[in-house]
Order: sequence, then C-alpha cells, then structure tokens
Amino acid sequence: MPPPPAPRKKYRRHESEVSCCLKYLIFGFNVIFWLLGLLVLGIGVWAWSEKETLSNLSRLTRVALDPAFILVLIGTLTFIIGFTGCVGALRENTCLLAVYAIFLAAILLFEISAGVLGFIFKDWIKSEATKGFQSFIVSYREDPDQQNLIDWIQERWLQCCGIEGPRDWDRNVYFNCNSTARESCGVPFSCCKQQSLWIRNTQCGYDVRKPEYPQDRGLVIYDKGCLIGGEEWVEANLIPVAAVGVALAILQV
Repeated sequence: MPPPPAPRKKYRRHESEVSCCLKYLIFGFNVIFWLLGLLVLGIGVWAWSEKETLSNLSRLTRVALDPAFILVLIGTLTFIIGFTGCVGALRENTCLLAVYAIFLAAILLFEISAGVLGFIFKDWIKSEATKGFQSFIVSYREDPDQQNLIDWIQERWLQCCGIEGPRDWDRNVYFNCNSTARESCGVPFSCCKQQSLWIRNTQCGYDVRKPEYPQDRGLVIYDKGCLIGGEEWVEANLIPVAAVGVALAILQV
C-alpha cells in the first residue's frame, strides 16, 4: 500500500510585494492630494452657498462659466484620485491602484491632447475665450465670482481693460453709454492704473469713455485689451509654462 501523500506546506507571505519606501511615498503624496481636493471642493461649495445657487438651481444655466463650479469639479476629481491612490497604496489594493493608474493616464493623455489641439486650433480657442469674456462682461454685476475673476485678470494679471479695449464695456447694461446709471460710459475700477496697492479709487473709471472727459484717458486706464494682453503673457512666459507642463507630466509618469 503506497504511503499517503505528504501534506502541502502553506507559505504565508511575510513581505509586501511593494517596496515599503515606494508604498509610503505614494501614500504621503496622495494624502496631500486628498486633503487639497477636499479643500478646493469645500471652497467651491461654500461659494455656491454664498450665491444661494444650491437653493435656486436655475442659477446653474451657465454652469460652465461659473468659477465656483470649476472649483467643485477640480476638487471632486482631485479628492477621488487622492482617495484611490492613498487607500490603494496603504492597503496594497490592486483594484484601487489600477483605478488610480487609469486616472493618471487619462489626465496625462488629456494634457497632451489639450497641448497639441491648443496649438492646432489656437484661433478657435481665441474665439471661444472672447465669447466667454463677453459673457463675463455682460453679467459683471450679476455674479460676484465672475466679477472678482474679471477684476483680477484686468488689474492684477494682465493689466488690461475689456476684450479688445475699454469700448467692450459698452456691452454691460451699467457701463453702457445710454444707461442712466452713475457708471454710464465708464469702466470698472480694475481697468484703472491704480497709484497705490492699499488704497483703491473705485470711482476712477467713471465717465472715462465720454468724449468730453477732461484728462488723457491713457494715463487713467489701460487701453490694451485682455486678448492681446493674454497673447503677450503667453509669449513672455512660454518657457516657464512649458517647464511646468513637463514637470507635471513627469510626476504623473
């Protein structure tokens, strides 16, 4: 009678299949990503609540141009990516790590595609940016987020006024020269060449587009449009922008 087969020895895995250093590096990086996404998401939701968007959903008709919606979208995506990477690395969950890798690959592909398409269809992008800025000008007093965004672009970033020049503010019902408002035939204060960063003259743009304005308009407000200002900024900062893009791509790889 043949001897019974020897029982198989079960070997328990005592060592992780992933390097401990790599594991906690991914974990730490994604914890920061996770918390950052949660913060951005919270800011977006708070901005919506301040504008009473959540209680009046009819305000979401132009959601694509709403800065708060962009914050909510970016915060949600960042939170999800950070969660999958953080928990997947800590628990060594291959399913979550696969989802995390797919997310990063999709973002990298999107960035590369956006860069290539942006170079090919730059005229179309310029046209869409012009339409978006026109919409912002029309609703300047209606949406505080869009108002703050335009003021930041004109005053802090590009030092410009309007899309192609100050005359574009005639599209707004308050700054239109046929308006009865005090701001009629003027521009927002963010178009002005402020003399001090701490003290702002919020009435400096009043009447500057009227023919009988007593001063040289070029000394008071920016004559350059933001479209030209944006093109000049890209040309002047092309190398830093490209370096940031390459650095992000390397981090994702």
